[in-house]
Amino acid sequence: MFELQLLAPEDRVEPISDALQALDALSVSVEDADSGTQAERALFGEPGLPPPAQSWQRSRMVALFTDQAAAQEAARLLALQDFFAGCEVQSIAPVPEQDWVRLTQSQFDPVPVTPTFWIVPTWHQVPPEATHVIRLDPGLAFGTGTHPTTRMCLRWIARHGLAGQRVLDYGCGSGILAIGAALHGAAQVDAVDIDEAAVQSTRDNATANGVPLAAGLPDLAQGLYGTVLANILATPLKVLAPLLCGHVQPGGALVLAGVLERQTEELQRAYAPYVPLAVADAEDGWVLLAARKPA
Repeated sequence: MFELQLLAPEDRVEPISDALQALDALSVSVEDADSGTQAERALFGEPGLPPPAQSWQRSRMVALFTDQAAAQEAARLLALQDFFAGCEVQSIAPVPEQDWVRLTQSQFDPVPVTPTFWIVPTWHQVPPEATHVIRLDPGLAFGTGTHPTTRMCLRWIARHGLAGQRVLDYGCGSGILAIGAALHGAAQVDAVDIDEAAVQSTRDNATANGVPLAAGLPDLAQGLYGTVLANILATPLKVLAPLLCGHVQPGGALVLAGVLERQTEELQRAYAPYVPLAVADAEDGWVLLAARKPA
């Protein structure tokens, strides 16, 4: 694979990008040619300011081609075009071969939830201190344990235990919370999501971890549960307040995540007619809200 690197003024970036794609470039990227210097400037404005420019005053463009001949031919043809005036071919160079799988895997290490509860990608050894382990690789569905909201939910599960309970994971994503609940003694776990890809991901991850659970679309959730978990976002959580609280059995627990600290009071107001939410955990500007439904 070879890369063709160009220098272009702001008004030439769009026509050159179009031309490179027409010349079968595998990809085209654009960056500030003055990055790291005093001439560097932000591309995107703030609210209330004039609309941002489409590119930088001096843009570095990098196009990838399958081989050197294709990159050279693209450079030759671009140089013949009127819109290439003021532009410059900086280099044509081979792109070093990399093991992209190994490079990607190196970015995901085991994640400790508690000293004894870990999320471990399949290419890593399980830490010796881990007594509860979720084997989970990064995938399409949300929830790999790296985000504070997921970790806080899993910490709550580990600290409270769910022995013998019926548990609902609403908005299951990868199924990580449902799997965590099953590992901590839940007798029955239902995991639901509006995204069919998330449902399938949950089923696959549950099988990989050897835990029994039921995964499906939201209508799978029926009746009352000892614990209801929902790691979504504040706006849908407000809308779902009567539905989620309606699934919590008297004396049962409701655990909500995906809420920023500044959104705490609005969530508490939304749920006040049903349960008294309180902050149970906080990390990096996010909070975990939990409540017991009056018996």
